[in-house]
Amino acid sequence: MMNKAAPTTSATEPRPPGSRLALRFISGKYQGGEFPIGEGREIVIGRSSELDMVLVEEMVSRRHARIGLEEGVITIEDLGSTNGTFVNGEKIQKGALREGDRILIGTSILKVVLTTGDAAARQSFEIAAARASQKRGTRAEEAPRMSGNLEEIPLPDLLQLFGTSRKNGVLELHSDGRLGRIYLRDGLIRFATIVGREEVGALKSVYRMLEWQRGMFELEPPDPREFEHPIDLSPQEVLMEGFRQQDELGTLKHKLPDPNGRLLLRSPLEAALRELTPVELDILQLAINSPTVEVVMDLAPSTDLETAQRIESLMRRGYLVVT
Repeated sequence: MMNKAAPTTSATEPRPPGSRLALRFISGKYQGGEFPIGEGREIVIGRSSELDMVLVEEMVSRRHARIGLEEGVITIEDLGSTNGTFVNGEKIQKGALREGDRILIGTSILKVVLTTGDAAARQSFEIAAARASQKRGTRAEEAPRMSGNLEEIPLPDLLQLFGTSRKNGVLELHSDGRLGRIYLRDGLIRFATIVGREEVGALKSVYRMLEWQRGMFELEPPDPREFEHPIDLSPQEVLMEGFRQQDELGTLKHKLPDPNGRLLLRSPLEAALRELTPVELDILQLAINSPTVEVVMDLAPSTDLETAQRIESLMRRGYLVVT
């Protein structure tokens, strides 16, 4: 899976005394529940009331998937489900799981975790299931929505999951008072915006949201409207370029002015304007007409990395100074 998270530990590595492996629901209507993974036992997951883990929703098949633990090795197998089983963003037929892996079944995302005991884990799932059952028949039940914490499921992981499973909807992100929306169609990123920063382009908005590491997310129903300049890119394409830009911006940040600072034309100006390219002249004009560096970054049509590189170059070559 394409993300920057540290590698997870194998299920066969030593675990703290008294701990057990469990499946924790980190998104979906069973969120907060845990289900123990017992040595030598299988968990059959599906919509049928006769199974071990019953997930009552239309996107889950009657017999959807099976998870087992033998000699410390966790295995997962899709049982010919209609909508598929996904592990860390990849659709699987059969494979191994390890601690930290995330499984997408229907609208539920489960994470393999360590827990303190089977009874407590099983009870938490039953409580979550009872809570979900009480909502049955409501509009929310007819169209279950996925929600969760960005610290549990970072945005890159979400985009991978939704891309592979070809999700439709509007992914809303709430982080430190900011609200972002990413519009998905058949798993592709169609458009994006940050509320209050509508002047920022769609692709640049996604790249910025990749830096949001805490907050909440929710997948809302699809928005049928058409956008004037859609992105229509796969999550893999966006993530590869977004991570590259993040890395290069990180090496450049110490050379850049504070976002709240203001850029002014150096006076007297000794550097020749004729040496600037048309794009550099545009950034120069935008910089001296904007109240802060942050506004320059927002209004520039180029990516944040390209704008930052041009600002740094104009300062280094003696065209701009910061106040």
